[in-house]
Amino acid sequence: MIPAIEKNSLEEIKNFQEQKLAETLTYISQNSPFYKRLFAEQNIDISKIKTLEDLQHLPVTTKEDLQQYNDDFLCVPQHKIIDYASTSGTLGDPVTFGLTDSDLDRLAYNEAISFACAGITEGDVVQLMTTIDRKFMAGLAYFLGLRKLKAGIIRVGAGIPEMQWDSILKYNPSYLITVPSFLLKLIEYAEIHGIDYNNSSIKGAVCIGESLREQDFSMNILSKKITDKWNIRLFSTYASTEMSTAFTECEYGQGGHHHPELIIVEVLDENNRPVKNGETGELTFTTLGIEAMPLLRFKTGDIVQLHNEPCSCGRHTLRVGPVVGRKKQMIKYKGTTLYPPAMNDVLSSFDTIENHLIEISTNDLGTDEILIKIAAKNQTPEFLQEIKDHFRAKLRVTPKIEFATKEVLNPLVFNPMSRKPIRFFDYRNTI
Repeated sequence: MIPAIEKNSLEEIKNFQEQKLAETLTYISQNSPFYKRLFAEQNIDISKIKTLEDLQHLPVTTKEDLQQYNDDFLCVPQHKIIDYASTSGTLGDPVTFGLTDSDLDRLAYNEAISFACAGITEGDVVQLMTTIDRKFMAGLAYFLGLRKLKAGIIRVGAGIPEMQWDSILKYNPSYLITVPSFLLKLIEYAEIHGIDYNNSSIKGAVCIGESLREQDFSMNILSKKITDKWNIRLFSTYASTEMSTAFTECEYGQGGHHHPELIIVEVLDENNRPVKNGETGELTFTTLGIEAMPLLRFKTGDIVQLHNEPCSCGRHTLRVGPVVGRKKQMIKYKGTTLYPPAMNDVLSSFDTIENHLIEISTNDLGTDEILIKIAAKNQTPEFLQEIKDHFRAKLRVTPKIEFATKEVLNPLVFNPMSRKPIRFFDYRNTI
């Protein structure tokens, strides 16, 4: 199920996107109060925007714009809104998104072709191990996409290894959709209760919320810990509520595939200019085909690298590499630039660490301070020194580390109002 446009030449894809861009600009200039006002204030003539390169002449849209002018982004009257979704608000106040009937069809199409990219086909049974309530778009998107793909769906929801295994053993799903670190909990439960997980029905897992790969696409410590024990395929997928679009890996695991019929992608530097080929920058997108809340040059805050060479799967579309980190989560520590994923990766290499979180604050000198709290089976000074030595070897610096209990950390990391673990707490803006 590869859409024809994704097998076209790069020139054909570019021409197609430029036509869709013109349609999107016309639509938002007529229907979006926010973009109407913006275009008028900045004297923008959209008829002059003819190529993807011309996007550079348009202003970017930020999360702060959405928070401040949320309702002004709506392009349809309220009675046309079928579903109300909201962002998780991890880095700010949540933003509400309305979806029309057409937008829900687009969302289903996006997930169907994304899951097909990961090898899920009609007739497969998939266990959905993420919430579908609380206005989260993700769970609904997964359900709609699998339904469109004509796959069977088991809506178990998040957590509770015993319930997950009961469902796996009863319904024999072939794929799971889950946060990857939870797979380690499934393995641990299976080993304690004598479940032969390598002889289960599971062939693969589509993983959300946490990275599986290093920047060179090799498996990171988390994915290695899973696959060293459980012989299943892991597929990374990257998406957000704002884009209503997913970038999912194919079997070759070389980055999340772009769907050019749904979204235009840029990677920008600090001055909102495109980075050079092969460089990292902030992923910025323009949605195509969205009726209720289309976005123009929206800056995601995620630092990524694009890959343009054709993939062995036959798609010619660009691919988005693993997220290096969130722009707002960048830490300057003792002259070194760090992102939380790099620290998470160091901690994942210790089997005795049961949970952790990272706190960032501003010290008396006005610079970034890092405190890592760890729940571990081994809480000796020797183990603490081993962790610090590992940080120094991998990241060249050693943050402050202290032991805590699972009882203290678990409610913070596994917040019931979030669909993924929250391990990063930034107190720099509140001091």
